[in-house]
Amino acid sequence: MRQLCKALGAVVLAAVVGVAVPGSAQAATGDLKVGFTTYHNPRGCYESDIFPLIVGNQTDQVANVYDRPGCQGPIAGQVKRGESKTFEFGASVRIQ
Repeated sequence: MRQLCKALGAVVLAAVVGVAVPGSAQAATGDLKVGFTTYHNPRGCYESDIFPLIVGNQTDQVANVYDRPGCQGPIAGQVKRGESKTFEFGASVRIQ
């Protein structure tokens, strides 16, 4: 019984540590083009420098396009890996 309690305690501790230690935020690998600007290995939010917004995603992650600057407001659409899209309503892009 004592060993069972120790084993159960070890499992619980491992689960708690696994949840408590956040994963490291990593940049996407590749290039993200937002308007006329290209970002290599992007991470985070990028504002558009043109309208309509043109996004080219040559990264290994999905890019979300937001209606407002600062990646605020509703998501206007997504640009999957290897895609390019034009958005009439879009002001910023966040790479996941």
